[in-house]
Amino acid sequence: MDMAAPSKKRTLVIIGLLLGLFFSSLDQTVVGTAMPTIIGQLGHIELLTWITTAYLLTSTSVVPIAGKLADIFGRRSLYLIGMVVFIIGSALCGMADSMMQLTIYRAIQGIGGGMLMPLAMTIIGDITTGASRAKFQGMFMAVFGLSSVLGPQLGGWIVDNWNWHWIFYINLPFGIVATIFIWLGLEGSFVKKQVSIDWFGIVTMVVSIVSLLLALSLGGKDYGWGSWQIVSLFAGFAVFLILFLVAETKAKDPIMPLNLFRNRIFTIVNLIGFLMALGMFGAMTFTPLLMQGVVGMSATKAASVMTPMMFGMIVTSILGSRLLIKVGLRPMLIAGMAVMMLSFYLFGQLGLETTQLKASIEMVLLGLGMGLIMPSLGIALQEAFPMEMRGTVTSSNTFFRQIGGTVGISLLGAIFNSRSVSDIGNQLDPVLSKMGPNSEKLLDMAHNNPQGLYSSLLNVDFLKALPQQIADLFTNQVTPVLKTSLLDSLHSIYSVCIWFALLGLIVSLFVGKVKISGRNAAPTAKGQAKTAAQE
Repeated sequence: MDMAAPSKKRTLVIIGLLLGLFFSSLDQTVVGTAMPTIIGQLGHIELLTWITTAYLLTSTSVVPIAGKLADIFGRRSLYLIGMVVFIIGSALCGMADSMMQLTIYRAIQGIGGGMLMPLAMTIIGDITTGASRAKFQGMFMAVFGLSSVLGPQLGGWIVDNWNWHWIFYINLPFGIVATIFIWLGLEGSFVKKQVSIDWFGIVTMVVSIVSLLLALSLGGKDYGWGSWQIVSLFAGFAVFLILFLVAETKAKDPIMPLNLFRNRIFTIVNLIGFLMALGMFGAMTFTPLLMQGVVGMSATKAASVMTPMMFGMIVTSILGSRLLIKVGLRPMLIAGMAVMMLSFYLFGQLGLETTQLKASIEMVLLGLGMGLIMPSLGIALQEAFPMEMRGTVTSSNTFFRQIGGTVGISLLGAIFNSRSVSDIGNQLDPVLSKMGPNSEKLLDMAHNNPQGLYSSLLNVDFLKALPQQIADLFTNQVTPVLKTSLLDSLHSIYSVCIWFALLGLIVSLFVGKVKISGRNAAPTAKGQAKTAAQE
């Protein structure tokens, strides 16, 4: 297919990719707001975290595999398979009548969703080049940011006005339209004549990734970090990682060629993506807690504080991807990390009197930094490698970002738990002792379940269950201590995020030179044939 000039087919492809990307990434966040309603109808609150974890496990595990298979069997076929799986998974989730079913169906949905994001960026890299590629990559990252921020608010609106089933059913019509558009618009694909699938590499990679994600998801929450369950999962990760590395050195066509890490661009770009995600997901996860628990905003207002981040990310994703051509990769990455460092520092200055406007401005700043970095990473990888390897290298960028986000949330969560419960009992002893015999339960919670006391900052019904005199004392004396302790814990989180961003900035200094073409035209059919891109 000749993509040298604008065409109806190219427009169909871009619209189809944007629809698929928006709804697959939206599904990672839209479920959270609906979970209280879902639990109210289906029960089994103990499975709450698995609704998110199941999607995360399968979507992360399939990313590098989908990228490699797209290099073997072609982008079009793999993307359509991913979309069909995502649509089927969404339909099944909407029909679920138990939490166990919903967990299983979310895992199926995650397989499809994990295929769509990296393949969309790969296809854009195939059908565009130079300035055109930078423009569309920036647009796609902006759509990704938009869906991530709109997810919680859209989920709440759907639950309030329809029912929770529609947070999944809404994917069906748009997914079908996206599938038709890709089917009609995308013709060219790359298919190797001799196919050798690295099955042992696939199995060992999936087992190692799942073991790591389970350990990070369950550790410090469901099981202690030193428990046999978590230790066994980390051991399983190490063993299967070693087996995977050995398999990749012997495979005829490895799922992730280890020689890629000899390329400085590949190694440093993915390391920067990992470090960026460590801090980014930490801020996105804990800032709503600060807004609700410390400042006292409603859940709706706390969610709206995150929205400005999307606007900042859209601005620099679109403008920054074009600026990349003029100033180069290294300045863009350094600037992005520096802006993120500044935003984390300012988050650390937030206090009890923080206004929604101030928090929103700082979220804009974080979005500006993210928008400078994320499109730049993908463009750099696609420019540094030939077309027949773009599926592998583009998916690696998504994979390392998702791993970074998972590790970041788990690590920062452990730091938060440790800091928030370390001395809260001793701080509250003199305050609670003044409340008389009615404070015995609260004293026990302060020492053995401090998270229960912290939840009082988020639960308006907590004080209603207490006698009026105790409730007044709690509001006037206990709540200020809890808010101060919670604020100190969150400040610790942001301090760690600063170090993540600083390390990312230092790593950015060592990135090699990447020549990015200023051409606006996409590859022609003749040019694609030279790289075996034509069927």
